[in-house]
Amino acid sequence: MREDFGGWVKSGKPWIWLNAAAVSASLIMVVGLLGLIAVNGLGHFWPSALWDMQYRMPDGKVQRLIGEIADRERTTLERLREAGMSVKAYGDVVDIERLLLKTGNRDVSGLDFRWINAPDILSRDTPGNLVALERTEWGNFYGFIRDIREGGELIAEDEAAWHELKPRLERVQEIRKRIRTLERDEIGAINYRLEQLRLDRRRLELDGEDTPEALAAIERKRKELEAAFTALQKNLEARYREIRRDAITMEAMGGERVSIPLANIVRAWRPNAMGLFDKTGFYLAKLWGFVSEDPREANTEGGIFPAIFGTVMMVLLMSLLVTPFGVVAAVYLREYATQGPLTRLIRIAVNNLAGVPSIVYGVFGLGFFVYFLGGNIDQLFFPEALPAPTFGTPGLMWASLTLALLTVPVVIVATEEGLSRIPRSIREGSLALGATKAETLWRTVLPMASPAMMTGVILAVARAAGEVAPLMLVGVVKLAPALPLDGNAPFIHLDRKFMHLGFHIYDVGFQSPNVEAARPLVYATALLLVLVIVALNLTAISIRNRLRERYRTLDH
Repeated sequence: MREDFGGWVKSGKPWIWLNAAAVSASLIMVVGLLGLIAVNGLGHFWPSALWDMQYRMPDGKVQRLIGEIADRERTTLERLREAGMSVKAYGDVVDIERLLLKTGNRDVSGLDFRWINAPDILSRDTPGNLVALERTEWGNFYGFIRDIREGGELIAEDEAAWHELKPRLERVQEIRKRIRTLERDEIGAINYRLEQLRLDRRRLELDGEDTPEALAAIERKRKELEAAFTALQKNLEARYREIRRDAITMEAMGGERVSIPLANIVRAWRPNAMGLFDKTGFYLAKLWGFVSEDPREANTEGGIFPAIFGTVMMVLLMSLLVTPFGVVAAVYLREYATQGPLTRLIRIAVNNLAGVPSIVYGVFGLGFFVYFLGGNIDQLFFPEALPAPTFGTPGLMWASLTLALLTVPVVIVATEEGLSRIPRSIREGSLALGATKAETLWRTVLPMASPAMMTGVILAVARAAGEVAPLMLVGVVKLAPALPLDGNAPFIHLDRKFMHLGFHIYDVGFQSPNVEAARPLVYATALLLVLVIVALNLTAISIRNRLRERYRTLDH
């Protein structure tokens, strides 16, 4: 029996099973973690039921509470007693259930969330006419709609007001889109061109070419732009007057009546009166808004499109920068450098660079790229903008270069491994047919090593997309007023700051003034960051697989 067991151990099968068990456990933990993130993040967008409760306060008075249940927990009476709460009314029970109620109406009550004890709920109901409003400021509003007014005149009341609200809200949304187009695209483009004219005039002064003719040409262009700006400004003011026309009166849980302009409302719904089909449509629309809209309310409301755009653009730019540098370095070390102590020392240094903390790269990027390189670029090419920096300040290009420097050791090592796997006979055969060493390298060796290069890029993308610490120093911000890509020449603005999903998670999770409102958005943003990284990696993996199929002779 011992001999059979000893032979089984020596055969190596226990280690195979142990390895399989470890891989299976890792996969289960990863899937479980993603499931936890998905449930907590995606569940936030589902229209939860609104409760109308009669609640007994600690002083014995009965208060009406309206809101949705955001969370629940069980807590001991000892904890409540330590918190200074009276627990005599609960008798001899050991613990009770507590509910986290999202009451909204922060502009009325000053509180967005409150914990309530389940035993103190005297009654609760889910009236079908309870309305939830998502607003551009002050968070959600929960209550009953009482009337709708146009220019101060009463249009409809109660149930009729609810039916009148939907078409008027659609009208407001269309006007809001037009205002956004006017402000960001048309007026923004004119402001950008006016600023360029100011810089052109300043450059003429610095170069001593500010002749009356040149200044007159700039002045003509400036007047044309100002005339166009004035016309657009009048149009914008008319749109604002139009969007402020309608308002609704809502009754809050305390009985207060609040007038809310429709211009401040994003969407309105009655969750208690919605069926499964309506809730599914609302859920998809809310999810799409989260992906496609700009953030609001200190990043605790609205969407995260600028962060998605900034993350993807930075990763793509980083990949374009890191690949040639990493491949050239690997080719030199493997194909041209003399294999001696110095080369071995360089490889050790490259491997050590992969273990340097990312914040160190951030400090280096800030000091070298931003202050030294960017400052000199401003002195040489953008003197007209000084003292305001152009490239001498954190931005997209410096963030991409910093992350390229951070991930270049990964690309070097992966490319070197691919080059070492190519048989020497292939190189010798190419040279025997009359090709030069450079032609052999370019036409034969590098194409066959391209799958390994893509492996290095995949690993670089996987690491760079989730980095936050260095980006806080070299370009990422809490809220970017403009995307790095727009319709103004030169269209790609590498000097602009940008938003990033990783930093967005940090900002919402740890810097938010409304922690409870931000918590589900942290989960949703984390899930989206994982999906973006997976999508980028799958794209690179598909390219690598195609290259591997094309150069399959490497495996034979």
